[in-house]
Formats: sequence, C-alpha cells, structure tokens
Amino acid sequence: MTFGVFIHRADSVYDDSPASQYQFPKPYLQRALATVGDWIVYYEPVKVRGSKGYYAIARVAKIVPDPTVANMYLALIEPGSYLEFPNPVPFDDGNGLVEAGLLNEQGRVSGRAQAAVRPISPKDFDRILTRGLADDQPLLPRIGAVDLPVEMPFQLDEGQAPFAFEQERERVAAMTTRVVRDRVFRRVVLRAYGERCAVTGLKLINGGGRAEVAAAHIRPVEHNGPDIINNGVALSGTAHWMFDRGLIGFNDDLDIIISRQVNDRDGVESLINKTGKMIGPLAARDRPHPAFLNWHRENCFKA
Repeated sequence: MTFGVFIHRADSVYDDSPASQYQFPKPYLQRALATVGDWIVYYEPVKVRGSKGYYAIARVAKIVPDPTVANMYLALIEPGSYLEFPNPVPFDDGNGLVEAGLLNEQGRVSGRAQAAVRPISPKDFDRILTRGLADDQPLLPRIGAVDLPVEMPFQLDEGQAPFAFEQERERVAAMTTRVVRDRVFRRVVLRAYGERCAVTGLKLINGGGRAEVAAAHIRPVEHNGPDIINNGVALSGTAHWMFDRGLIGFNDDLDIIISRQVNDRDGVESLINKTGKMIGPLAARDRPHPAFLNWHRENCFKA
C-alpha cells in the first residue's frame, strides 16, 4: 500500500466526485492500484484561480474500469473516509515545497509534479496532514469540552525516523473516528461561513471565546451524509434545532422555507435575516449541493 496524491480541480472534465470516485486514464492505472486500501490527499493545481492546494484526504477502496468510457478507470473512495482540511495547504509555503519528494537531485521541481496520480512519501503526507489540521487559535465549541487540536494526540516529531511509517498510519487512521471527524467538519464549515449563522445572519462569539454557531449536516451522517462542505451549513442554536426537526429548510435557490406546521410563524420569521435567503459561504463553490438540500426537503422538512 502507498500514500498518494490525486490532482483534482473543480472545473475538471473528468467524472470526479472526490468523496465517492476519481476518474483517470489508463496510463495512471498502476500508480492508482498501489494506493488501494490506503490514503490519498487531493490537490488542486496552483494554476487554478483561487487554488486550494492540498485540501482533503480520502481512502481508496478499490479501482474498477469505468463502465461508460473506454480506457478510463475509477478510484472508488471508501464511504465516510473523505475529509476536507480546515486549512488548505499551499504547494509552496514560502520556505519551499510542502511535498518535498517532488524535488530532483538539483533541488528543482521535477516533471513528476505534473502527474495527476502519484505516490507521496509518508513523511510528506504527514507534513501535509499536520498543516491541514493545524489550529493555532481554536474557535471553541458553543458548549461542552474544549475543542483541542485534533492532531495533538498523534503529533509526530519529524526527527523520529524509527517506526515513522507505522506512526503515520496510526495517526491518519484516527481520521475515521466520529469525534475527530466532527471536530474537523465543524472547523471546515465555520471557516466557510465566516462563523456566521446562515439563517439569522448573526456572528456571535461569546465572552469565553466560544462560537454561538454549530456545523449542521444537511443530510445527517446516520443517513449516509458525507463530511463534505457542500453537505454542511452553519446554524445558531435555535435555527439548528428547527432545521433538524424539519421546521425550516432551503430550496435550491437558497431561499429559507418555513414549515406550515410551525405554530409561531411570526416568531420564526423574526429570526430569519431580512433577505429571506441563506447567508451563504464566502466561496460560491462551498455552497450546499442541491442533492443534499433536496434530501432534507423530502426526508426531514415538514411541508
């Protein structure tokens, strides 16, 4: 098994859905096969406007021929393994390449950097994971225990050469636990929404440094909802409670809709920001996906 890098861009011509599948041509087959059962990091090239750099990890479950296109293959992602970084990691952080393995003997970027599917060393993978999860100024949860940086229990000293391979695998395996994934998902969603409630429009940080907003899954995890930004929305306490109980929802144009079963419509309307629409993410590509909004309307919203 081998850690890998998959290059992906939002405007890709390939049939990619990073949380579920990655399409690639036959020349990359052997490299992709080496990652089966192991973890890869997604990378968006610097030439893409607003590039996210290294922005997510996922585990490859298997490789299959694409049934719809000749000489194309699909890397199928293990359900529930995809996880975005709260801090996208740049290709070059100002001190050199984060993926040091791309440098040749002369210290220059090798042609390997252009490969859409490529192996990555455990040390480089861990470096990217550490920076992607770093939280120097944690925004505390509204209630409950202090949200410690998720990497702390698994932090590695780069000088620890012995057994590093096993340590890195143990650390990345922690990304599958619900507690860790919920913490990371919260940070990703709150970052995308600027810590602002999508319904009320309020951005409140209380005196204890805790955010009065939570990260809600639109399609819940227990109903196979993935931990991706497009399945998340930032909501304050009351709005979150109403959303989970189907008393409010969103249409595909992001208008806020109110259930006819609400017993105090005027009160609910007073909570909604004056535009009547979701106060969306700072970046358009982080907007909720219509498929998840539709799932919530069909399975949760009380029409």
